[in-house]
Amino acid sequence: MKKRYLVTAALPYANGPLHIGHLAGAYLPADIYVRYLRLMGKDVVFVCGSDEHGAAITVRARKEGVTPREIVDKYHTMIRDTFQKIGIDFDIYHRTSEPLHHATSQDFFRKLLENGQFEEKESDQYYDETANQFLADRYIIGTCPVCSNPDAYGDQCEKCGSTLSPTQLINPRSTLSGSAPVMKPTTHWYLKLDEHENWLREWINTGRADGIQLHDPAEWKNHVVGQCNSWLDQGLQPRAMTRDLDWGVDVPHEIPHSAGKKLYVWLDAPIGYISATKQWALDRGVDWEPYWKSDDTALIHFIGKDNIVFHCLIFPAILKAHGDFILPVNVPANQFLNLEGNKLSTSRNWAVWVHEYVAELPGREDELRYNMIKNMPEQRDSEFTWKGFQESTNAELVGNLAGFVHRVLVLTHKNYTGVVPAIDISREFKSGWDADQVSTFDQELLRLHLKLEEMGREIEHFNFREALRILMEISSAGNALLQFNEPWKIAGDDPELVKVVLNLGLQYVAALSAALRPFLPFAADRIRGLLNLPALTDDRELLDTLNELAEGNPILQPNHALNAAEHLFTRVPDEVIAAQIQKLKSAEQANQQTAPAEPTEEKMTYAPVKESIEFDDFAQLDIRTGTILEASKIEKADKLLKLTVDLGFEQRTIVSGIAQHFLPEAIIGRQVIVLANLAPRTMRGIESQGMILMAEDAEGKLSFVSPEAGWPNGWGVK
Repeated sequence: MKKRYLVTAALPYANGPLHIGHLAGAYLPADIYVRYLRLMGKDVVFVCGSDEHGAAITVRARKEGVTPREIVDKYHTMIRDTFQKIGIDFDIYHRTSEPLHHATSQDFFRKLLENGQFEEKESDQYYDETANQFLADRYIIGTCPVCSNPDAYGDQCEKCGSTLSPTQLINPRSTLSGSAPVMKPTTHWYLKLDEHENWLREWINTGRADGIQLHDPAEWKNHVVGQCNSWLDQGLQPRAMTRDLDWGVDVPHEIPHSAGKKLYVWLDAPIGYISATKQWALDRGVDWEPYWKSDDTALIHFIGKDNIVFHCLIFPAILKAHGDFILPVNVPANQFLNLEGNKLSTSRNWAVWVHEYVAELPGREDELRYNMIKNMPEQRDSEFTWKGFQESTNAELVGNLAGFVHRVLVLTHKNYTGVVPAIDISREFKSGWDADQVSTFDQELLRLHLKLEEMGREIEHFNFREALRILMEISSAGNALLQFNEPWKIAGDDPELVKVVLNLGLQYVAALSAALRPFLPFAADRIRGLLNLPALTDDRELLDTLNELAEGNPILQPNHALNAAEHLFTRVPDEVIAAQIQKLKSAEQANQQTAPAEPTEEKMTYAPVKESIEFDDFAQLDIRTGTILEASKIEKADKLLKLTVDLGFEQRTIVSGIAQHFLPEAIIGRQVIVLANLAPRTMRGIESQGMILMAEDAEGKLSFVSPEAGWPNGWGVK
């Protein structure tokens, strides 16, 4: 067990607002984890901040006709305020435009240069002759080689999520002038990433570096390890750590040839975690170094899957190359959240913007948090729908959780004037966990303790959906306790039993008030108010609750006065959902009006339907759902990728002829359809144990055939 924790959440670009995919991907899981650690009495620092450099900022500034400073000031404030309103509780939310960050990043560059980690070399880079400017990755757009999106950026396709380089784009063009760029030589400093390949491979797959066990690889998610290995299998190459830009952190001026050079955003941005920690420490008069340089610290990065390579390979290489810093013990990256059957898209405005949500649905912050956690894409892509939001809120938050808390308080006020009744703890009753089980007060407190411990273990292993499910089981058991014993019926005949049942119900509510805090902090605070308990400070309260329950001690003492009963949540009416769905449809219609026309059906040609087969022939095909865990190119085979596919009941190696259509790192975590009983076939010395089913258009372009987002692996397709 580590002495302290340093938890980071991906720095959001200060060039636009937050949407729900950001919440589900990095920020809610980080917030849950940190709140839990605080409630368990751990020493934890939670840092984040706005990423205010890079070409994405200047691209937005050019579009809006303002300066980069105006852009980052606008969106830094919007993002910071949105986090606060939705209950994301950072210890510090910093900015990479701060002087402290610039100084910290430049010191890193100097140290890496001093340690011989850079190679200064000349290379060809795209140049806009019309604008007389070298083009950073985000100043170049073109057709994505993976999904054929015509507006992919030079570093990433926002449609399919593939990580790209500018030279991979088809028909590249400059965002400054619209003209085709030319190649022109320029000089930059390259991190010798290839020299770090061996230790990174060992560290990723075994958790060891320099003979020391630094993390447990079994605790890392499959898609994180798979994506890292895909990059490692292709061979790491030196990577430029500087850019020709007019906005960003300057390469230190004393270094020759530094004029006009800025640090690459993926060098300076993760260093923002360090500068944020420094500022936090300065504000409190404490030492920042133990949180980054002590083996007693657990460093954990919460990110989305599009940032895996930078946080698991490039930033660890930078930290180790510096020589004084610890490496992360885990990078629990989530996959992508889809919206109403489609990918979230900022360019198409297909999103639920969090700042709009909190403005349009005030007081329902926890409802959004609950639904984001319930649909969190922890192992595979998942989906949010407004109907699902309404159903889970009304049934689970209103019907289950709020209903239980309200009933216990109402009955206590009705029968005992709003004070916790004194009880005979030996009196037996029907357990809320099993109607046929006769239980006692002490036994129920122990069950409650065990259930809270179970919840905590899931949080510690980054299984937040499962932790929330376990927590809601406590509320369900409380409702069942009331239903099985029916205190409203027996108050006159057996008042002692009613006292026991209501006292125990109140203990459940008190335990929930602390355990809910990581997930639904606003509801947790409201419950504390209803119970007339001190407000939570996130300082050991859950640990203290567990200790009391383990000793068989109640949380609420007899004769403790309660406040009046109120409803924690209210039902979401149909008209609210209809309005949000219409808002999305309007955005989609507006996008269609400006989008290029799709080919008409009359212009399309289709391959002829093959000869008929009998149903029995089709029935012999065993087609299953699966998820790609690993993907890598096969040497001397331009068309083939080697895939590791999870079928639920087993993992298989499949060789697939899709290398000219998809980058290996872009398909890690992709859900697929697999012909599972195809006879094994050896290709390039590798036995392929199945076939990935694909769709193909008239031009030979391939597309994955996928089940609905979140579908389990190994299920049959009929």
